[in-house]
Amino acid sequence: MEAKARWFQSLSLEERMNIFCQITNLVLENNPEIVNKRDARPTSKRVRVLSKVRG
Repeated sequence: MEAKARWFQSLSLEERMNIFCQITNLVLENNPEIVNKRDARPTSKRVRVLSKVRG
C-alpha cells in the first residue's frame, strides 16, 4: 500500500486528476444513481482485491 501511495504522489497534478476522472467515470457508468444518494456510508471496512488468473 505504501508503494502505491508513493507512486501516486510521484504523479503530476494533471496525471492525478486524469486518474480521478477515470475512476469517477467508472463509478458513474456502473451506478448512475449514485449521484442521487445522500449521506453515503461504507458497507464494510474491508477491501477485497480480485485478480484475473492468466492462462
